[in-house]
Amino acid sequence: MMLKFISVMSMLGLVAGFCPMPSVGGQFSAMICRPTTSLGVAVDTSDIKNGMTLELDGEPYKVLSFSIMKQARGAAKTTIKFKNLMRGNTIENTYRSGEKFETALIEKNDHQFTYEDGNTFFFMNSETFEEVPVDAKVVGDKKDWIEEGKEVSLVFFKGKTIEVVVPSTEVYQIVETEPNVKGNTAQGYTKPAVLSCGATISVPGYLEQGEMIKVDTEKGVFLERANK
Repeated sequence: MMLKFISVMSMLGLVAGFCPMPSVGGQFSAMICRPTTSLGVAVDTSDIKNGMTLELDGEPYKVLSFSIMKQARGAAKTTIKFKNLMRGNTIENTYRSGEKFETALIEKNDHQFTYEDGNTFFFMNSETFEEVPVDAKVVGDKKDWIEEGKEVSLVFFKGKTIEVVVPSTEVYQIVETEPNVKGNTAQGYTKPAVLSCGATISVPGYLEQGEMIKVDTEKGVFLERANK
């Protein structure tokens, strides 16, 4: 089964076979180059990395994890766990060591979130100012971390938005939380806080409403007070 993953732009000029390389004395030596096709660059199991966006049966997948199993006899095998970025389901496939794949061309651009209307989120391209509607199913749980004016990245596959990428760390304002109780010095005391993006997380008890904090959006946890 042919897989295709995100192309490495620096490899797009390579061609199949040997590439002549100039050496000392005007002679040419050869190096192996990975073949390219109209779809991208040919790679193999040794090139797999977590987070790569791949194509399987015409749909985009992201590598969530992979493992290599060495065998006493025969070639090693690589097991890859994927997430389908259009359907949301996960699959796991096993491949022989050295099995070939093919990169797919996807596009990732910076956009600014503008507003939400029903089940559609609207983003504006930071360079062209073009408005891009994105279905709520594509936004998924990332909706908890976006607010008007925030910058995100939209990932496109064959002209269709397939993923919304929020910065791994972002600054938000605490819009609602319990007041700090004077004299409460209990170590590790936390309380729930509603952030300006709409998400609710646990924060240290000493924080007050109106403060700006830095949050890990991947784990949904407080990191530190933001610089004022």
